[in-house]
Amino acid sequence: MKRLLLLSVVLFTTVSIAFSQTAKTPAAPKQTKVLIETEFGNMTAVLYNETPQHRDNFLKLVKQGWYNGSIFHRVIKNFMIQGGGQGNQMNDPGYTVPAEFVSKYFHKKGALAAARKGDQVNPKKASSGSQFYIVQGQVLNDQQLDMFQKQTNKVISPERRAAYKKTGGTPHLDDEYTVFGEVISGLEVIDKIAAVQTGPGDKPVKDVKMKITVIK
Repeated sequence: MKRLLLLSVVLFTTVSIAFSQTAKTPAAPKQTKVLIETEFGNMTAVLYNETPQHRDNFLKLVKQGWYNGSIFHRVIKNFMIQGGGQGNQMNDPGYTVPAEFVSKYFHKKGALAAARKGDQVNPKKASSGSQFYIVQGQVLNDQQLDMFQKQTNKVISPERRAAYKKTGGTPHLDDEYTVFGEVISGLEVIDKIAAVQTGPGDKPVKDVKMKITVIK
């Protein structure tokens, strides 16, 4: 009886070890990538799974061809480049997307974020159905960041501070506009577009057109 019990224990232990060796940690959800093509070069961006409503809405519009032939209609050097109208220049599809603020995503250089109407008419900070911008920003030092914290009573986390000091960004937009993705390749294209000559309303004198497709 003791021998049978010992055999059972050994068998159970062996199976447990074998199972633990073959069991795999579940893979993280795959991030969707999009390609933004312009005459100044191409940008590859990832869309965050943690902002699913913005991700799915953006993908829907991309697959519809909404952005193909549309322009970056507002460009401000050291700040951002904005687009989002349809190719026929329809500015917005006529709906909004609820805000999705995620603390680990912020306005560093390359951040892909949703534009929106101001707080007075939009207290819940809902995003435009199609308008988006890509951050260029500026590299900031500790003194500038400390001054920002003092003026706004907003605490800049060590992670954000490191990014703003290394690659730059626009911290005053943090937690006010939904960041739903980021450019992971082609950051230099942002700089090229941000440097174009602009006229009234910060609109480029020469249209800067785009085409956006899903990378499969």
